[in-house]
Amino acid sequence: MTQVSMEAQVREKGIAAGSSVAAAIFLTTMKLAIGLMTGSLGILAEAAHSALDLVAALITFFAVRVSDRPADETHLYGHGKVENLSALAETALLLITCIWIIYEAVDRLFVHVTAVDPSIWAFLTMGVSILIDFSRSRLLARAAKKYNSQALEADALHFSTDIWSSSVVIVGLALVKFGELTGLQSIFVRADAVAALVVALIVILVSLRLGKRTIDALLDRAPSGLAERIVSVVGRVDGVQRVTQTRVRGSGNQVFVDLRVAVPRHLSFEESHAVTHTVQEAVRAVSPNADVVVHAVPTAENEGVLERVEAVAARGHFAVHNITTHVTKSGMWTDLDLEVDPTITFERAHATATDLETQLRAELGQDKSMDAPHQVADINVHIEPRALELVTGMELKPGDTSPYLEQIAAITREIPHARECQDVAIQQLDGKVYLALHLLIDADQSIADVHSISEEMENRLRRQFPQLGRVVIHAEPYQKSKAPSRK
Repeated sequence: MTQVSMEAQVREKGIAAGSSVAAAIFLTTMKLAIGLMTGSLGILAEAAHSALDLVAALITFFAVRVSDRPADETHLYGHGKVENLSALAETALLLITCIWIIYEAVDRLFVHVTAVDPSIWAFLTMGVSILIDFSRSRLLARAAKKYNSQALEADALHFSTDIWSSSVVIVGLALVKFGELTGLQSIFVRADAVAALVVALIVILVSLRLGKRTIDALLDRAPSGLAERIVSVVGRVDGVQRVTQTRVRGSGNQVFVDLRVAVPRHLSFEESHAVTHTVQEAVRAVSPNADVVVHAVPTAENEGVLERVEAVAARGHFAVHNITTHVTKSGMWTDLDLEVDPTITFERAHATATDLETQLRAELGQDKSMDAPHQVADINVHIEPRALELVTGMELKPGDTSPYLEQIAAITREIPHARECQDVAIQQLDGKVYLALHLLIDADQSIADVHSISEEMENRLRRQFPQLGRVVIHAEPYQKSKAPSRK
C-alpha cells in the first residue's frame, strides 16, 4: 500500500471513528436525561447501551490509529491485532451492561413494579436516536468494508443494534401509553421492563457473535473459505504444479498468506521467481490487502526426458542447448551441446562434459519403470565455446552484399511455402560472414515444417557461401488472406 493511500485510510478511518464518538456522547446524554425524567427502564437501558457505545467508540478511535502504524522492531507483523483486542473489549463491556439490564428488568417485573411516564419526549428521544444510529452505522459499515477493519465493524454493529433496540423500547413505551388510555395500565405497566429484556437479549446475541469472530482472529483462525479460494486460483497459475501448503491468518485489516507451491525443477531461479510473483498477484486478486509469502519447491512430476536433462543442467549450472533424443533397439540416445568458457583448457572442458554425462546417466538411469528400449544407450555431449558478450563486427559494403541478396531471393522462390525475405543483415565477424534475415512462411505450416524450411534455407546458403559463419533465420507467419500469393 502506498504512503498516500495509507494516509487516506488513516484519515478516513479516524473521521468515521471520531464521528461515532461524538454521536455516542450526544445519544448517551439525551437518553440518560429523558430516562431519568420519565422513569423508563427501557430508555435507561438504552442510555447504558449508548454509554457502552461511547466507551467502545473511544476504544475504536484509539485502536484504528494504533493499528495502522507500520511494522517496527517489536511488532514485525504490524499492529493489526489492536483492532481485534478493541473489539473483544467492546464485547466484554456490552455483556456486562446486559447483565445489569436483565437484573433491573427482572426486579421491575417481579419485585418492584415502577411506573413509567411515556411522554412525547420519550418517543422523540428514541426517534432521534434511531436516525442518528442509522446514519452512523452506514458510515462505519462502509469504512469497515472498505478497509476490512474489525474495530469499525464492531462499532457499526453497535449502532445498528441500537436501531433495533430503540425500536423495541418505542414499542414498550407505546404499550404503556396504550394501557393508560384504555384503563389497562396494570396489564401493560410491565411492557417497558419486557422491552428492556428484549434489548438485552438482542445485545447479548450480537455480542456473542462479535466475540466469537474476535477470538477467532486473535487465535489466527483462517477467514472462512479464503484458503480454498486461494488454492483454487493459485492452482491455475502457469508453472504451478500444485499447492502443497497454505496458511492464512488475519491481523486487523491485514491478511497474511504463506504458500508452498510445487514448480518444475528444471526452471531456472529467475523463472521460479517469476512464477512466485505471478502467484502473489493471483492471491492479491482474491484478497487485495494480503501480505503474501510464496516458497517455490522444485519437484520432478510428469517430466519427459528433455525436462529431466534440463533439470540436471540447471542443477549443475551447465549451459546446454540443442538437446535431442532418439530411440533404437539398443536403447535411448541423448545428444546435446555444452557451452564452455573459451579461455579454459581442452582437458578442463572435457572434464566438464564428462561430469555432465555422469550426472545425466545417473538421472536417466533412475527410472526402473522404463522398458529395455528406453534405457540409456549413450549420451553424447558436443563441446563448443561460449560466445563473448560483445564482439566487434563490420557492415559489408553494398557491392559485397549483392551476391548474398540475389541468392537469398532465388532460394526463397524455390522453397515451397517460403514467401519473402526481409530485414537482411550481412556483416563481417571474426573472419566469417554473419547473416541474419526474417523469412516469411505460410502461417498454416506446422512448427516442424517451419524448422525444415528454415534449415533448408540455411543449408543452401552454406553450400553457396562456404565463408558463412553464424546464420540466424527468424521465421515469421505469412497470412495468405492479407497478401497476394506468389506465382
